[in-house]
Amino acid sequence: NASRKPGEWQSYDIIFTAPRFSEKGTLMIPGYLTVIHNGVVIQNHVPLKGSTQFQGLPMYEVHGKASIILQDHGDAVSYRNIWVREL
Repeated sequence: NASRKPGEWQSYDIIFTAPRFSEKGTLMIPGYLTVIHNGVVIQNHVPLKGSTQFQGLPMYEVHGKASIILQDHGDAVSYRNIWVREL
C-alpha cells in the first residue's frame, strides 16, 4: 500500500499512451497506462480496454486529443500542482 496517512498529500504520476486507430476507425494499438503512486509503480504499461463507462463494458471510440477530468465522488479532496504534458 503506497498511500500516505489520511490528511497527507498523495502524489500520482500517470503516463498515458493514447490508442491508435486506422484511417477507417478500427483500433490498431490499444491505449496503455502506467501509474506511480507516491513513488511506487502500481500499474506498469497496462493495456486499456477502452474508456470507462458508468455502466457496461469499456469500449473504444475514435477520438483526438481531449481534456482530463478529476473526480471526487463527494469526498473532501484538494488538488494541487497538476501538470499535463505531451511526451
